[in-house]
Amino acid sequence: MNEVGYGVGEMMRRGRIEVVCGSMFSGKTEELIRRMRRAQFAHQKVEIFKPGIDVRYSEQDVVSHEGTSIPSTPVDSSQSILLLAGDSDVVGIDEAQFFDDGIVDVCNQLANDGIRVIVAGLDLDYRGIPFGPMPKLLSIADDVTKVHAICVRCGALAYVSHRIVAGDRQVLLGETKEYEPLCRQCYLKAVKENKETQQSLF
Repeated sequence: MNEVGYGVGEMMRRGRIEVVCGSMFSGKTEELIRRMRRAQFAHQKVEIFKPGIDVRYSEQDVVSHEGTSIPSTPVDSSQSILLLAGDSDVVGIDEAQFFDDGIVDVCNQLANDGIRVIVAGLDLDYRGIPFGPMPKLLSIADDVTKVHAICVRCGALAYVSHRIVAGDRQVLLGETKEYEPLCRQCYLKAVKENKETQQSLF
């Protein structure tokens, strides 16, 4: 059985991949949780996974910035999802950008087996570069939803998660003290300001 609202043709068990992407504070995880809860309401068997490194709000649950949560299973590799998905109807994966590249094949295999896969993740890192396996996940998805935060400097739709603390590692878990959502123009201005500040120190 599939979720109410997908039409008569979707009543059979058909696998699909849905990707929800955007910057930080855009509501990606909130949307993932919303879709998973709708599936639960429809009495479907769901399993939710997140990277083991993401313990910002909870070691076990998937938690949105708004505080909404849903039980999940932390895993250290994409292959673990295949082992633990079992006979699920719907599989949710949060913070997909932190997974290894094998997550692409895992999602494909789950969908080919008739499972609905809902993936949430950052499409771009703090430098505006496509993040980890997300570009490939976007290309194989049956459906892509791009959500937007609001630029904290001008109020336009945000484009990227700008890092406001020192450090050049791609993976740096954080919240509002470490990142701010910016539109493209404000992001470019912030990068220029940072370069000018660094040059003035030397």
